[in-house]
Amino acid sequence: MSRVLVTGGASGLGAALANRYAARGDQVLVTDLAESADVPAGAFYRQLNVTSTSDWAGAVEHAKAQLGGIDILINNAGVASGGRIDRTDEAHWRRTFEVNVFGAVNGCQAVTPLFKQQRGGHIINVASLAGLVHPPSMSSYTAGKAAVVALSESLRYELAGWNIDVSVVCPSFFRSNLAASIVSKDELAGQIATKLINRAPLGAEDIAARVVKAADARKFVILPDRQARIAYLTKRFARPLYDRQMTSMGAKLHRAEESGQ
Repeated sequence: MSRVLVTGGASGLGAALANRYAARGDQVLVTDLAESADVPAGAFYRQLNVTSTSDWAGAVEHAKAQLGGIDILINNAGVASGGRIDRTDEAHWRRTFEVNVFGAVNGCQAVTPLFKQQRGGHIINVASLAGLVHPPSMSSYTAGKAAVVALSESLRYELAGWNIDVSVVCPSFFRSNLAASIVSKDELAGQIATKLINRAPLGAEDIAARVVKAADARKFVILPDRQARIAYLTKRFARPLYDRQMTSMGAKLHRAEESGQ
């Protein structure tokens, strides 16, 4: 039985992951921005702003008190963002990085001393396929998620001596409430992202089941859906095709902008 702390666990993939771990008998501490939230039977809830180091310190102490420690940290909290470079401002970029990048950094820093003391643990950072594949009109999001991938790879080697595993989750679009959280002043980019999320073939529960299975196997890069695997492999092994696909997407945006969108 593992002791699991999940951020952004009140809805979407975070809730699906919390449900999955709790259903198999693990002890789960669900955290999110809300003061309260529905959690699986037997699980605990604590409010947590992932951008606050003091909140993180309190969450770790709460986990020690309620669960006796932490075996698995899932840095899932994040915001969806995007937009063309000349239609996103500094505040947009800072907000995206504060939550998506520093939220994960804060979590890793908060649990690492405990994991070192325990001589073991597992950090699971939820990034995105956007951290590996970088389409146009998503630069704030792709840059942030790429940073999470890089963070995860660095920590994988840094913490191995303490028997601390690190995984990074990179799904493609899946159905969730993420569309409602999109931060963008670029209406066209927001519409495109919302459409891709709502039309995705898999939902959060499907992704969660695959993530848990891969994490149990201690996989580093977790690509939980077919679309993500195809896109990643295309970039690695068929770069001319990947470049044509990305160029085509950029051309469509250009035409849309020239027509007034």
